Amino acid sequence: MPSFVINQKCDGCKSHDRTACMYICPNDLMVLDTEKMKAYNRAPDMCWECYNCVKICPTQAIEIRGYADFMPLGGVVQPLRSTDTIMWSVKFRDGELKRFRFKTRTIPEGSSVPDAGFESSSDDLKSPLLRTEPASNGLDELAKL
Repeated sequence: MPSFVINQKCDGCKSHDRTACMYICPNDLMVLDTEKMKAYNRAPDMCWECYNCVKICPTQAIEIRGYADFMPLGGVVQPLRSTDTIMWSVKFRDGELKRFRFKTRTIPEGSSVPDAGFESSSDDLKSPLLRTEPASNGLDELAKL
């Protein structure tokens, strides 16, 4: 199910040209209606439900209805972000509310090492191994078949 904007909650990020959901959408689907100053999904059939817009919305005005096997008949999943955690609120059709909190960072922001300490070279592109193998498996070399 694609994302949709709850007009009563959306304030257009008090923006004149670009909202948070427009900024974060990897498929460029979120648009600001400059007359109403409300965001909307311009191509719901192209939405891949990544939840980026839902997670970034400061007014929690964007939702994604879950699929019937996950959220039957009108349940809602809403993430609430903080700097180091995300809390998923799941509201079931009978009104029951469950919340699940998860850490989003295990290391300080900005301290991630992009190559994780594994060196690479252009020869890696010719190899059938993953870039970090065999070292990432804790081996000196992989077993031969």
